[in-house]
Amino acid sequence: MKYTILTLFPDLIQPWIHESILQKAIEKGLIEVDIRDIRDHAENKHHTVDDTPYGGGAGMVMRVDVVVRALEAAGPADEKILLTPAGQPFTQRLAEELATRSHLVLVCGRYEGIDARVEHFVTREVSIGDYVLMGGELGALVILEATARLIPGVIKEAESHQQDSFSTGLLDYPQYTRPPEFRGLVVPEILTSGHHARIAEWRRKQALRRTRQRRPDLLEKAELTAKDLVWLEVDD
Repeated sequence: MKYTILTLFPDLIQPWIHESILQKAIEKGLIEVDIRDIRDHAENKHHTVDDTPYGGGAGMVMRVDVVVRALEAAGPADEKILLTPAGQPFTQRLAEELATRSHLVLVCGRYEGIDARVEHFVTREVSIGDYVLMGGELGALVILEATARLIPGVIKEAESHQQDSFSTGLLDYPQYTRPPEFRGLVVPEILTSGHHARIAEWRRKQALRRTRQRRPDLLEKAELTAKDLVWLEVDD
């Protein structure tokens, strides 16, 4: 998988990709991250990338001609994604879809935004949440991490992401490790029983319970079995 990130601030991206699992994935050739400076596509000596908005208003707007030149220079891609609060919500389902692509171009805006005509040159617009950041770099990194970890070989244990929150339509069950007791808080006995079938049942029940308590909206869309529905009813 290749990622091309278009940004005005490449140094914000560089440290993130040179640590931990992402760096190892790059070294193994599982992913490639190409960070490009949008300023390189400005055609005046001052490398101007923005201008005042038509119709007036505060702040500056990134120019369509500069951004589109950067997009075109990135070459062919399966998806060219504009990070914007107006985009479709980024979800685990979308991460799974994008992880099947071979080349993603991620466009990071800054200032008051990007000229709306750029929307005609991307394949989709994506938002990572209902809030406004100073730019799209964090959004690009969220997409990078969420999709890269789904690529075979990036994470050693394939099952580790198959059971993640949202992958099954539910929140994940609670996890525990050593020590078995800490300040009066004890690991549930079932988890040390060695009875794998009972542990799997307990975890499913806990995922259902946690989802109902914290994100009941997810239950409306989750694919629940008849046994799940019985457990939910009994747990009332």
